[in-house]
Amino acid sequence: MTDTSTAPDSSSPSGQTTHFGFQTVEEGLKQKKVAEVFSSVAQKYDIMNDMMSFGLHRLWKAFTIRLSGVREGDRVLDVAGGTADLSLAFAKRVGESGQVWLTDINHDMLSRGRDRLIDKGISLPIAQCDAEKLPFPESSFDCVTVAFGLRNMTHKDIALAEMRRVLRPGGRLLVLEFSQVCKPLSPLYDLYSFKLLPWMGEKVVGDADSYRYLAESIRRHPAQEELKTMMEKAGLAKVDYFNLSAGIVAVHRGYRI
Repeated sequence: MTDTSTAPDSSSPSGQTTHFGFQTVEEGLKQKKVAEVFSSVAQKYDIMNDMMSFGLHRLWKAFTIRLSGVREGDRVLDVAGGTADLSLAFAKRVGESGQVWLTDINHDMLSRGRDRLIDKGISLPIAQCDAEKLPFPESSFDCVTVAFGLRNMTHKDIALAEMRRVLRPGGRLLVLEFSQVCKPLSPLYDLYSFKLLPWMGEKVVGDADSYRYLAESIRRHPAQEELKTMMEKAGLAKVDYFNLSAGIVAVHRGYRI
């Protein structure tokens, strides 16, 4: 593993606060608390993804990969790539003439991704790094993706600007994230999120609180139009989005012009 950073400190001036789920915490504490969540769930992260989404996360990620337009020879950056679902798929697309970087701020998640790559006989560059301080030169990649990671970042605007910075002109950023479900489904989705998810987390992982945070973090994440505006403010052009599963998740796409 190429470790380019160790537990980066994204703390901000004293007194600044942000959201950690429904809690209000000092900005400097959020990264630590998010790290504790993902270190706790890393070993059974993939099992829980299948259970929580009834396997739909595989279809959401496959749609994102198709939408990316990645082809042989491209350079791809997988931000908050965790257990390497997207990196594995992109590696097949770019071939030997291309390159995929798997990155994540969390060492435990990144270790799971590294182990999966090794098990499949795939060698990729791997870096532990903060999405708000990407250790790559400007205009390095044809495509940048972040799947189910943006909502956990303290300064989403800074992270989006960083992801745009490392894109080549004409390159695209794709953000796959939980979003705002259509209103008729809201009561049922709330019941599932706040009752069933923590119960599953307790039974499977022994950690109900981490999955309670998951449900809360989704509610705090910008809805579709708000995230589109944030991406445009970060300097991305031709931003559009695609609702999947009635808006449970959405894929946003923007270009560096």
